[in-house]
Amino acid sequence: MLQVKNVTKCFGDFKALDNLTMTVPRGTVYGLVGPNGAGKSTAIRLLTGVYTPDRGEITMDGQPIYENTAVKERIGYIPDEIFYFPSATLEDMRKYYRGLYPKFDDALFERLYEIFDLPKKTPLRRFSKGMQKQAAFHLAICCRPEVLILDEPVDGLDPVMRRQVWSLILSDVAEHGTTVLISSHNLRELEDICDHVGIMDHGRMLLEKSLADMQGSTVKLQLVGALPEGLDVLHESKSGRLATYIIRGGAAEVSEAVAAGNPAYFDVLPLSLEEIFIYELGGVNYEVKNIIL
Repeated sequence: MLQVKNVTKCFGDFKALDNLTMTVPRGTVYGLVGPNGAGKSTAIRLLTGVYTPDRGEITMDGQPIYENTAVKERIGYIPDEIFYFPSATLEDMRKYYRGLYPKFDDALFERLYEIFDLPKKTPLRRFSKGMQKQAAFHLAICCRPEVLILDEPVDGLDPVMRRQVWSLILSDVAEHGTTVLISSHNLRELEDICDHVGIMDHGRMLLEKSLADMQGSTVKLQLVGALPEGLDVLHESKSGRLATYIIRGGAAEVSEAVAAGNPAYFDVLPLSLEEIFIYELGGVNYEVKNIIL
């Protein structure tokens, strides 16, 4: 289990993380989302031991991560900006990773050439951005990490390769119980693969739940008629007689309250992760504004 407990991190006068607390359960796929500047990448660099917190604790299974080689060799990491040694080939990087990760799987490395089909002797600096990202997955998966941390992992990959990469990751989770933490702005993809989601804003955790609980606790109500009192409305809009409300509450609870008023029409619908993200952040001034140009 990865745990961030009451962590604050500052860069000069800028507070990147403000008393952040988050928990990534073992064996889950956790999606870390938030607007630009929310502190996601800073949190990831703390979880990978690149940064040390100014205050608070960063642990894996109760052990501190920073400057802890025994813990770090169990963590795989693919950053948003990939770095390789200037003249290194994929085979050179295999030797380098093999020296860092005791569980590095050479047999798997050979098999993955069938999927990624990358040149063995071409310097990685000559690869396209998408090919460099494929090389990063080729190497990281072969490290057989217990925890895999990914920052915008499929950015630059074509749709077929994106699907292939997600398939490899989910297969690793199913077969080896790997814990995966993903930071991405592509909420549609995260919704398909994540068990848990944390929504960050201004260096704090705004909301952290299993995806099932998150989707079960906020609904979309389409209604022709009067809205009952007492419902927790996050957002509302109207088109003619039809009103649409985003309401915090379960589907059964909201349906019962609305049905009691005998409206002309109503329907209670689940929200996508993208809609939850927008409306939860709408409560802290991130709602989409209509501007006449």
